[in-house]
Amino acid sequence: MIAFIGLILIFPSCTYKLSLNGSSIGNLKTIRVDFFENNAALVVNNLSTQFTEALKNRIRNTTRLGIVTREDADAVMSGSITDYNISPVSINATANNVAPIAGASQLTITVNVKYIDNLDKKNNFDQTFSKALPFTGDINTQEQTLIAAIDKQLTEDIFNKAFANW
Repeated sequence: MIAFIGLILIFPSCTYKLSLNGSSIGNLKTIRVDFFENNAALVVNNLSTQFTEALKNRIRNTTRLGIVTREDADAVMSGSITDYNISPVSINATANNVAPIAGASQLTITVNVKYIDNLDKKNNFDQTFSKALPFTGDINTQEQTLIAAIDKQLTEDIFNKAFANW
């Protein structure tokens, strides 16, 4: 124990900036989050705006980083929504076995993210993130709720990759 305290006293400048939420933002003070355009074949009108705002809110609510629009930000996050897909995950036979119907489906959203840390290039990445959630019934009644839940999962993964080195 005494040796540990001695090391702390000898190396006081060797600290690693870690916030209470487990994120490591180092010396970053600002980040620019560009608009994530929807390039998926299936287009949902507000998907780009919802995702971009969810990512900004995740950063805003969990770090002390200022979100800026200027070119000289300490870090930049950009990218696009590359896939929005609804697919069956189970099939139920009909009573007369004439034509099967989808029992459950899943919504999948895929996003490509490019992260540039202008202060520490080793943190840079260009990666695809994808999340899916199953649902039953009509997509139209559940779509916005599913999108919000998937956005939350995606932004968590992106945040962890950028700031928690996971």
